Formats: sequence, C-alpha cells, structure tokens
Amino acid sequence: MTADQPLIDASVHVFFKSPRDLVDHLREPFSSRGYPDPDVAWFAPPGPRYAPGTEGPDGAHPGSDPELTGRAIFDQNGFDLAILHPMSVAGILPDWHLGSAIFAATNQMLVDRWLDSGTYADRFRGTIRVNPNDIEGAVKEIKRWQDHPKMVQIGLPMQTQEPYGRPKYKPIWRAACDAGLPVAVHIEMGVGITHPPTPSGITRTYSHHASYQPMTYVWHLLNMIPEGVFEEFGDLKVVWADGAADMVTPFIWRMDTFGRPHLEQTPWAPEMPSSYLPEHVYFVHSRMDGPGDAPYAGEWLTMTGKEDMLLFGSSYPDWQLVTPGDLPPAWSPGQRAKVLGGNAARLYRLGTPVPASTG
Repeated sequence: MTADQPLIDASVHVFFKSPRDLVDHLREPFSSRGYPDPDVAWFAPPGPRYAPGTEGPDGAHPGSDPELTGRAIFDQNGFDLAILHPMSVAGILPDWHLGSAIFAATNQMLVDRWLDSGTYADRFRGTIRVNPNDIEGAVKEIKRWQDHPKMVQIGLPMQTQEPYGRPKYKPIWRAACDAGLPVAVHIEMGVGITHPPTPSGITRTYSHHASYQPMTYVWHLLNMIPEGVFEEFGDLKVVWADGAADMVTPFIWRMDTFGRPHLEQTPWAPEMPSSYLPEHVYFVHSRMDGPGDAPYAGEWLTMTGKEDMLLFGSSYPDWQLVTPGDLPPAWSPGQRAKVLGGNAARLYRLGTPVPASTG
C-alpha cells in the first residue's frame, strides 16, 4: 500500500516467555507470590491452543519471541506494522495490587523487549495495559507511558464486575482522551474474579462459550451509549478487539427502534444510539465474524457503517490465526483496503515505517 495507508495487523498477542520470566520482571512483595496461568481457563479450544510454529526458542511461550513473531507477521504475511496487545490474567485477579503490578511489569517488558530493541522494533506498536479495578493506578500507568512514541492504545479486559458505562470509569476515559489514545477491550485470559464468561452465565462447552462471548462486548457498549460516555468524552475511541462486529447491527437497530421515542429519558445522551458509533467504535475482525464467503458479505459490511469500523487482526499466535486470505471474497477492493490498513492507519495515525538504518 501507499505511505499513507500501510498494511496493519491490529491484533498480535504478546506473552511473557514463562512464569519465571514474569517473576523476574516483578519487585517484592509481588515476586514471591503465586500466579494463575493465563492458559488455564474454564474452557479449552478443540485442539492446540496456539497455531503450529509459534512456540519460541527453548520452549518459550508462543507469542513471546519478537524475532519469530516479526518474521511471521512482516516477512511471511507482508504487513508493514503490527499492534501488539499483551495478554494476561492480571485484569481479573482478586488482588488488585497484584494485578496492577503485573500490568506495570508487562508494559515494561513490552517496551524493553519489543518496542525499543530488536530487528522489528520500528514496525511494532504497543498497548498500555491497565487495571480497571485500580482506577488511580490505571491513570498513573497511562501517564507513565503515554508519551512513548510507539504506544498507540490503552488495553482493558473485557471481563469486569460492572459495565464500562458506570461513572467510576470516567477517569480512565478522561486520561485516554487527554493522551489521544484509543482504548482496546480484549477478553482477559485465565480465570479470576469476574462475572461468568457471558451475561447469561457459565456456558457448557467451548463452542457455546465462543458463540456467546460477543454478548459481553454488547453488554458494555449498550451500557456506555445511554450512560452518555461518548457524549461526554467526544474524543473517546474504543476498539472491541475480540471481533463480533456482526453483532452490532441487530443490537443497535433494536436500540434505535426503542430509543427513538424515549430519548428524553437520557438527556445526557440525547442523540440516536447509532449516531454514537462512527469515529467512536471499532472492531478487530475475527475468523468467526459475519457471513463468511456468502455473496452478500460485502453488502453486510456496509450495514451500520461496519466497513469503516473494522480492523484486520491476525490474533497471532492464537489457534484461530487469521490471514488476509481468510477475508470474505465478496468484499470489494475498497472494503479490503479499509480493513487491511486504511481504518487502522486513520485510527492510530500511522504511516508506513522507514526501516532503521543498519549501516
């Protein structure tokens, strides 16, 4: 693509090499604690958790080696830039002190190992992970890293004890707007203190879990809109990083239908619900989204303006690894260009990087 519209993988998952690697990044009293493993969850996928060939040297966790990841994303799949999202269980731990300490260590590791050193450092962009159970600490962590030139978004867990429309989260939205950074919401790995994985409770199998999971983002978004989050924070941009853009059209249609005659009930959010989507709401496109290879896939993408909301994300090294070849063939060239880089370049204000000189 052109310098103004690079190819961007907007969701590459990053991990510590091992539990020992995490401990080595922590200070006391946290480095002597025990830690839940992000790979131990209520449900396991049908088969290997990670794609073949993603394990690092000497058995390091998949997605923990910058060189291996860079070769896969840039050299093999042809992307210009990758947005890194560190994966953790910290955002749903019952001890919020420990959770915030793990996120602080995660951010430091991301900067030291991925953004400030290595062959592909000039092509990686980072996510500041913060703890919604520690609002004051989250704001401090945002301020700690917001001026780093390669940090391009703030990361929150999907699972919370309260929906993100609640006023307690306003300091985080204000800090994000002040920093000029989008907020990416991604499901946290592992098991912690949280609501069940869906608003309707515990699912029975992994397939049920994967099918119901989009309801969690709907729960947040359809709370944020009538609570006036986007009205109050006009610059706030939220990326729902687990996909499920296919759910926004039917739910926002329903919300508009009911909201049209009842807008006086929410004077702090006076516009039609759907009017708060453009330039505020984005989705990472996942393997399970939408009608797939159906001939009407392009038309589906135009509904509710989704073609301007979608970002391509490989989810590397996840078992649901996505490549550009997996995008629906019925999408137009213009739609593919938006999803493969145009929307992300606009959101993150990115151009094609110039490789660092090796001379």
